[in-house]
Amino acid sequence: MHADPQLHDPVTVRTFTQLFSCTPRGARLARRLVANRMDVWGFPYDSGPSENVTLVVAELAANAVRHGRVPGRDFRVRLVLRDGVVRVEVADGRTERLPVLREPGGEGGHGLLIVAAIAERWGADPRPGCAYKVVWAEVRVRRR
Repeated sequence: MHADPQLHDPVTVRTFTQLFSCTPRGARLARRLVANRMDVWGFPYDSGPSENVTLVVAELAANAVRHGRVPGRDFRVRLVLRDGVVRVEVADGRTERLPVLREPGGEGGHGLLIVAAIAERWGADPRPGCAYKVVWAEVRVRRR
């Protein structure tokens, strides 16, 4: 009796997690390290998948710094690559402030419009009883 090899193929899951200072410099570093991680995972710097994931991280990190900053606390970026999707998670300490998608045309607030345009899905998870919330987006990626 032989098992079906497709049922036993290992699922490759890659993760990256890093804390950053809740400052503009921390947000820039997050963007750079994510671009590097995407390159390590086989998505070159100038590829569409790398640029899309990096842009989503840049927008969510900027929001964490601008709207989620709590003095003395960092924000966290976590990437999970599985089955052709990168899940981007950015956690910050401002649990009472959930992101709001605004209509185009006003001053500021365009970051989430960019995230919504790039990601297949996005949202925010308040963590009751925890000292942080997570804003996440899922970006489909394909290798060249």
